[in-house]
Amino acid sequence: MKITRVWAESYLCKQPVPMGTGDNSYAEMNFSIVRVATDAGITGFGLLYASNLPGGAETITAFTAGLEPLLLGQHPFDTERHYATLYRPSMMGRRSLTTRIVGAVDLALHDIKGKALGQPLWRLLGGYRSSIPAYIAGGYYAEGKGLKELAAEMESHLKFGATGVKMKIGRASIKEDVARVAAVRAAVGPDIKLMVDSNSAHTLPEAIEFARRIEEYEPYWYEDPLGADNYRGHAELQRTTRIPVATGENEYTRYGFRDLIEHQAAQYLCPDAQRMGGATEFMKACALAAAHDIPIATHGNAEIHAQLACAVPNGHIIEFYRENSDPTWGYLFDEYLTLKDGKVHLSERPGWGVEINEDWVRRFRVA
Repeated sequence: MKITRVWAESYLCKQPVPMGTGDNSYAEMNFSIVRVATDAGITGFGLLYASNLPGGAETITAFTAGLEPLLLGQHPFDTERHYATLYRPSMMGRRSLTTRIVGAVDLALHDIKGKALGQPLWRLLGGYRSSIPAYIAGGYYAEGKGLKELAAEMESHLKFGATGVKMKIGRASIKEDVARVAAVRAAVGPDIKLMVDSNSAHTLPEAIEFARRIEEYEPYWYEDPLGADNYRGHAELQRTTRIPVATGENEYTRYGFRDLIEHQAAQYLCPDAQRMGGATEFMKACALAAAHDIPIATHGNAEIHAQLACAVPNGHIIEFYRENSDPTWGYLFDEYLTLKDGKVHLSERPGWGVEINEDWVRRFRVA
């Protein structure tokens, strides 16, 4: 089997309602599908998100085309060699959009492996389990969204099957955000996992103060409290609060997770294979975390990350998006994971276990 083509297609969807996090606002979602075709008639895909990035679609398309000559005629199963060829920090890769593109190619190559061997990737990469807990990410800021509306949203997640929910913080004042956390805890009750996520919006003094004031509401974790590069600050915060710190969604490659671990920066690590360099680097980061008994709580698309998290023994929980935060949900794939008693259950379908809904995506193509 040989690789015959590598290319990217970029798309743009509008959010039904513009939403905000601690550090950004989103009125639209920009995403790309990177595809790798073979002479065996098998094509794999990887997903790449680049919301709010000026020129992102054109950059992704052009850069992926530039990678194609490095892979043509090669066997798609040689993923370690291909990653080593594509990841060259002096020229491309490291902590940048190009790492995400290389990772999307890697994801597509793994999809080909699964399809060619007739195996789902959760089994092919380790097969530790076929189901895993998931929490629903939501609680974004939006115009006209007060405490009543926030509480109603979280209650709807419980009806959807969630036993864990995540809400955004960091955009409002500490006083306002404490009130928002209190409202959500009252709405979901004491037994539901409640995660809070500032998307790196807080300073260390703010994070220490905020953590102190919400401890009574027993958050399951405090995610991305500080800037992604502030390893020492994360470690200092972890020493001052009994709330576990979770971080890693903005980290790149196994080396970034090595640094997080060495600084004792978090009790939960949140790798995103669509950012950090694909499945190849994801598995290495999980192995590093396992050597330190640190659980993995993935960030990003559930259909991709459930396969990866179920492959490893320290896969703890995955993130799950619904239509209220992801305009592609229910449309992008031909089949979707559902929540039952707080878990997603994977099928025996090969590769990622889903295919792109081509009729839907072609309406949103921009590059």
